[in-house]
Amino acid sequence: MAEVTPNPDQLAKHISAMGTARKGGTSPHRELVCGDIDIRIARDGTWFYHGSPIGRKRLVKLFATVLKREPDGSYVLETPVEKGRIQVDDVPFVAVELVAEGEGESQCLTLRTNIDESVTVDQAHPIRVSEDPETGHPVPYVLVRDALEARIARPVYYELVALGLERDVGSDHLYGVWSSGAFFPLGRLPAELAAETAAQSTSDPA
Repeated sequence: MAEVTPNPDQLAKHISAMGTARKGGTSPHRELVCGDIDIRIARDGTWFYHGSPIGRKRLVKLFATVLKREPDGSYVLETPVEKGRIQVDDVPFVAVELVAEGEGESQCLTLRTNIDESVTVDQAHPIRVSEDPETGHPVPYVLVRDALEARIARPVYYELVALGLERDVGSDHLYGVWSSGAFFPLGRLPAELAAETAAQSTSDPA
């Protein structure tokens, strides 16, 4: 794909034009320009343009409204007049705050992202945990919308762990959290720990 280099303000104008068209205004001439835009989203959620951080949060929020993930896994900004591929180091968002209401199976978890988008953890917005190939440490994510995920920041992950409960699923002894009536595993407990827990539960007086 050829590189295109509209500046952030130009992109913002296109996005604003899209909003006007949706409200019944005159639709802009639809002529998609495909290419690479020199925008990168770092692993910590910072957006960069030509290597410099975009410091205006309102602008980042505006770009996020037209961020899409293609079937091949790449990310693009798409407006009625422009479509450009951008680079995303990991996933586009970071979950930076957790609000928990209720407890046990009645618990409801809501995560806030670095662009102030809130997502309630449920079957449509699940938590998944992968493994860092270099360190072996768990890396948790939550689905925000339309195949776009947020990596759950380490302090927030620790809060989730503190809320976790054990549950047997088939032959697996899992540790995870409940939200919106669904159980989301954070990891498997070692076999020896699972056996110890089972022994303790059977030895406890009724």
